Amino acid sequence: MTGAIGDEAALRAVGEDQAKGAAGAGPRGTAPSYLVGLVGAGVGPSLTPPLHEREAAATGRRLIYRTIDIAELDLPPESVADLVPAARRLGFNGLNITHPCKQLVLPVLDGLTSDAAAIGAVNTVVFDGGSAIGHNTDGSGFARSLERGLPHAPRERVVLLGAGGAGAAVAHALLESGVRTLVVADLDTGRAAELAERVGRRFRDARCEPAGADDPERLLAGADGLVHATPVGMAHHPGTPVPRELLRPPLWVADVVYRPLRTELLDDAESRGCATLDGGAMAVFQAADAFQLFTGTPPDRERMLAHFHDLLAAE
Repeated sequence: MTGAIGDEAALRAVGEDQAKGAAGAGPRGTAPSYLVGLVGAGVGPSLTPPLHEREAAATGRRLIYRTIDIAELDLPPESVADLVPAARRLGFNGLNITHPCKQLVLPVLDGLTSDAAAIGAVNTVVFDGGSAIGHNTDGSGFARSLERGLPHAPRERVVLLGAGGAGAAVAHALLESGVRTLVVADLDTGRAAELAERVGRRFRDARCEPAGADDPERLLAGADGLVHATPVGMAHHPGTPVPRELLRPPLWVADVVYRPLRTELLDDAESRGCATLDGGAMAVFQAADAFQLFTGTPPDRERMLAHFHDLLAAE
């Protein structure tokens, strides 16, 4: 079994692979064994599978993690509605969900945690008995990363670029971290307005403003921080969402993109003297929270960070 998997026959083959592994895992086959997957577009290079597998091995567990790349399979984003129930039938313990399926997966789930319901997006699905329960660990992952990497960053007014699934999770994390005014900007102004209204209902002591993303100079005027949560800057979406000349201290800049770890946006910001935060720690911490949901075992987050940097160095 190589590469991405997508149809039910391939999912069944992976389930059989996992079952064989479980029988021989650990002394006398008693080590716990898990099968999980990642559904999204362009997920082949993701570091999430080896992160989970390495941490499982370190905790005495066997975890097989497979990618289900809808782009490679020429499947539409809506195919997540078929992939989730197929994975549940075939013995998966859970799935991670990424772009562009984090919101499209909602209708096929049996329940949501309070955070996932409030965010309106799911990045982790746990199969609990006969139910598929949606969680969101993007928010907790970003919150932990922000506190670790920029603990003293001013948060009076922060601009969030991107109102999709990742942006929704980051918006909640920013407001929970103490941001007083959050400007939610997106090329789709309707989506920005919907997210700003939704998070504003939850955080009534803060101010949430929608905006278009076509005038970055106006957006950044007077901002303490900028958080980028769109695919721009990823390996398959090169570029930067903000002209270099608009980045200047005391503005701090965070990017949720982690492939590459140093995006053009972060390089520009750092060269202009801004404090920066890359997407690596968020990627690791959201994976760590998902790992605990899948296995019931608290991971060693610092060990997972070390695994992450080892994996990057090996590329």
